[in-house]
Amino acid sequence: MNYKHLGRTGLKVSPLCLGTMNFGPHTTEPDSFAIMDRALDEGINFFDTADVYGGLGATEEILGNWFAQGGRRRERVVLATKVYGGMIPDDAADPNLDSGLSARKIIQCCDDSLRRMKTSWIDLYQMHHVDRDCPWEETWEAMETLVRQGKVRYVGSSNFAGWDIATANQEAAKRNFLGLVCEQSVYSLCRRMVELEVVPACRRYGVGLIPWSPLNGGLLGGILEDRGEGRRASEWMDDQIENHRTELEAYESLCKDIGEPPANVALAWLLNNPVVTAPIIGPRTMDQLTGALKVPELELSGDTRKKLDKIWPGPGGEAPQAYAW
Repeated sequence: MNYKHLGRTGLKVSPLCLGTMNFGPHTTEPDSFAIMDRALDEGINFFDTADVYGGLGATEEILGNWFAQGGRRRERVVLATKVYGGMIPDDAADPNLDSGLSARKIIQCCDDSLRRMKTSWIDLYQMHHVDRDCPWEETWEAMETLVRQGKVRYVGSSNFAGWDIATANQEAAKRNFLGLVCEQSVYSLCRRMVELEVVPACRRYGVGLIPWSPLNGGLLGGILEDRGEGRRASEWMDDQIENHRTELEAYESLCKDIGEPPANVALAWLLNNPVVTAPIIGPRTMDQLTGALKVPELELSGDTRKKLDKIWPGPGGEAPQAYAW
């Protein structure tokens, strides 16, 4: 496994990030344990979760139970989680645990995540969404407090616009704070809007890009030949297939021509972008994990990349050239 620096930091992470959103809702705890063990054995050291996954911390608890088995599991993992979403128990009413990034919420939710995951530190604490009702002075003060306490090592963002990334890092620089080191955005061959402003903002500020939903919910995973289960069998997926049938037929035909599974081609295409640190893979099964393991070694030719761009054209480049003279 060839490890990469996370953004402009000295931290080294695997070029694939293990997403855990399916752990609990779709994958049992024993099966989740097996997937994490296999991922770690194969060199994937970057694990991503969120406090809201599984409902009020259930997925974080699965990770905590896995770490508790020992074997240096926690020490070997670069652990990322997120804060922002509402974490209000059914038997309580607490507006300060609703969605947002107040200092009170950040610090309390961090402590709760640490407890659930049975660890004393979080390597990467990500803001799951921007909170434009909370001043950056307050948010950064809370994050700085957690870093000083040793509870958090690095701070990242998720679902930020390009100007949010710029604003956050400019405000952090005023405080002599490291600021955002990565951004987690939806990005795939068929959802390329981030190329307009998020990608150039990440490059300018040394922010690593971590694409989520790199297969667009399974659409790019060979959907025409294998509908599978879960989201692939949903009404949403039916609509996506009909809306993109022409592109999908051309895409899956190209993948057959080069002899690679469609899912791996989609992931390899993302890794071709130097701004991308690691796409998030979210396996429900061991087979899905196994299939992705060869992606870091898969190189797409220039001709293949041109054909992919023709099938799945992006927004036309970066702003403002993409839409202005």
